[in-house]
Amino acid sequence: MPKFTKFRMSKRDRSVVIGVACGIACALCVGLYVAQVNDQATAAQAEMLSRYGGDQIDVCVAKRDIMAGETILDGDVETKTWIAPLLPANAVTEKKDAVGKQVGSTILAGEVVSNARFGFDASEIEVPSGLVAVSVPTREVQAVGGALSAGMATDVYAAGPASTAKLASGVQVLATSMSTESSTGAASAWVTLAVRPEAVQELVAASENLQIYFALPAAADSTQDGR
Repeated sequence: MPKFTKFRMSKRDRSVVIGVACGIACALCVGLYVAQVNDQATAAQAEMLSRYGGDQIDVCVAKRDIMAGETILDGDVETKTWIAPLLPANAVTEKKDAVGKQVGSTILAGEVVSNARFGFDASEIEVPSGLVAVSVPTREVQAVGGALSAGMATDVYAAGPASTAKLASGVQVLATSMSTESSTGAASAWVTLAVRPEAVQELVAASENLQIYFALPAAADSTQDGR
């Protein structure tokens, strides 16, 4: 009568087998989850198309947060298909029409790029004689809680990790995006100031490397110097 050798599995072998089984089970679960998500996305897209119509168009979408004052680079935007009725007014349809443009107010990642976000109408700005207009990025919380508006005179400070320096006193505000930004206290924005030509380099360098803060002095104390 033939003899059979009893096979015994070591603890290590059992652990390997259990690990492989768990891995296969996890892979199946992930696959099922991905399929479910894809089905939900397809259903949501079908519902959107049914609700808003089937017209779709290729538009430029921001790949990252593009802050006010920045110039859009080729890698900052991509082309995606969008449902036409959901597009903002003046949506940009080709990358070449967005690349190289300066942003007037912040474009968030995933947002459709609109011509309304580009720069500002220079015809609405009157620059005092002997001064130049320069825009700097800021946040509402750094701009007196978003209270700055055209015509005000403000003091400008540059704050770094170790110190804070006053850059100018009584600088005239020519324009600001505060009225178009959200009132969260943390929204990105821009402020256009009237400064002397020799002060532009210092102000731009400070805005690139430090935090710019604005302070509103009492009306009787403000003296416009554009420095």
